[in-house]
Amino acid sequence: MSSTGNELTSNDEWMTVKQDHFRIKWAENDWEIEQARRLRRQVFCDEQGLFEDHDIDVIDRDARVLVAIQQVAGMSEKVVGTVRIYQTQPGIWWGGRLAVEKAARRQIVLGSGLIKLAVRSATALGCQQFNALVQPQNERFFQRLNWLSVGNQQVQGVEHVQMQAKLACYSALEEPAQGFWVEGRRQKSPLHLPYIEGPYFERPYGERPYGESVAQHHRESALWN
Repeated sequence: MSSTGNELTSNDEWMTVKQDHFRIKWAENDWEIEQARRLRRQVFCDEQGLFEDHDIDVIDRDARVLVAIQQVAGMSEKVVGTVRIYQTQPGIWWGGRLAVEKAARRQIVLGSGLIKLAVRSATALGCQQFNALVQPQNERFFQRLNWLSVGNQQVQGVEHVQMQAKLACYSALEEPAQGFWVEGRRQKSPLHLPYIEGPYFERPYGERPYGESVAQHHRESALWN
């Protein structure tokens, strides 16, 4: 008998299928902001070496912090992704400091989900143009998410591509602070680890608005510095 993604074969008797779930939202609590800053330091200081001790600047005083939070059994566990958005003049918004935890980067939905929430949040706040400075290796990723390359600029001595989002592709969210859920890729996991199973979690990974029930769910039809 052929096996499906949820069945255990003779070689997998101690394994099960696990699917991570994440909530992408505005940071509201101190621990969310603290973990977001710690993640930024890990990525931009320790890993990429763009900054020395920290990457905090004057923009952080007014920027809105967005986070991707890993969920376990419906409870928040930790911040695994973050980005900030800010307005430089009326209607002109920027996104920056997009970072995803190294161990979670195989979950493509984290980068793309943070980008979507960033632009859709700004759109809800009256955005007329949304910009970002993107590292060249991520340019095509943004293009696939409906962004245009409009120029080049140096950031901390490193070449970046200036890009703009096609706002027509990013509808405003009614409650952007609440964000939405994204489902990660299905993967095998040791059987003894806690996991959740059921009809909802068998759906293909995607997004659903926060607070929306399974029956109401409809799927909706990314890194920068």
